[in-house]
Amino acid sequence: MYTVLNYRSNMIVELMRMPAEEHDELWLKNALQQAVMLELATLPPYLCGLWSIEDPDGEPEVSETIKEIVFDEMSHMGLVCNMLTTIGGVPRIADAALVPKYPGPLPGGVRPELSVSLTGLTREAVDMYSQIERPDDPVVEEGEVHTSIGAFYTQILEAFRNQPQLIKGTRQVVKNMSSHGTGNDVVALASLDDVEAAVKIIKEQGEGTAASPDNPFPGQPGELAHFYSFREIFHGRKLVLVSSDPQRFDFQGDEIPMPRTFPMGTVPSGGWEQGGIPVSSAARDPLDACNHHYSSLLRFLEQAWQADQSSTATDLLKKSIGEMRKLEDPARQLMQIPLPDGSGRTYGPEFRYVEADT
Repeated sequence: MYTVLNYRSNMIVELMRMPAEEHDELWLKNALQQAVMLELATLPPYLCGLWSIEDPDGEPEVSETIKEIVFDEMSHMGLVCNMLTTIGGVPRIADAALVPKYPGPLPGGVRPELSVSLTGLTREAVDMYSQIERPDDPVVEEGEVHTSIGAFYTQILEAFRNQPQLIKGTRQVVKNMSSHGTGNDVVALASLDDVEAAVKIIKEQGEGTAASPDNPFPGQPGELAHFYSFREIFHGRKLVLVSSDPQRFDFQGDEIPMPRTFPMGTVPSGGWEQGGIPVSSAARDPLDACNHHYSSLLRFLEQAWQADQSSTATDLLKKSIGEMRKLEDPARQLMQIPLPDGSGRTYGPEFRYVEADT
């Protein structure tokens, strides 16, 4: 069904260069598979930043912001998987060739100038997060943008609009996540209106709108879209309206202190050992546990969207969420174990896919 897939390809760029009249069923299936990979790629960097906060309860502002963004991204991935299965596709998630590779670019050639890495929460890391979410036309900090995630979703939606008959409502997985925001439920997509609503949520939670930095589907009142939330943390100030005519926003509001963090180092290509950094005996078990739970999570997700029975899909999705929860403790444990290179940095999860034990 798919063109030969590889995480480090330029497929999104190539798909977007194709004329609109060639955006047929195969184009849409390929585009949605890339979108699944793209949504997954945002989660490990954000989780590393979140889990590196020493006392998330004592310094809740930044940790709660990142946590809500993580839940948004999880629901986005679920919605994209439903878009793919509603047209008869099958999401590929648990595949060593397709899982995110760090450090390096996002999949498909999106934002080719950006290198995404796994590291603890720093201003540099938050800048990286915000560049992932950067819209084509932000209301602050205008600048050159290459292929944005929002522009990609716009083309996906246009392909659905031109071929609504492809929407069959097959193998839809649902999950109530409304406690994290009005748009966070993973819902069944059985009509063009359903798809329109899903794409709107994905784009506007991440990028806001052309006129406002607000998240139209917030978990809490006043919540900003992801790009602007990350820019607030980067600048250490709330984004406020400083002029109504003309409308202008700037980071001149209340201070947002950067929380204390564990000094997680940057995971080298392929993981700690593959990057030439020995794994100490203290780090071995939690590192293996992280990779095991992450890999099981991906397998359960893939199986959920392959299930013929909705009850089976629901059970598999619950198992994937369980594996997600099991990641945090060994990840935070790793972030308190010093690297052997004397840098003062610590280990952290490498989010490396490992095959299931046979």
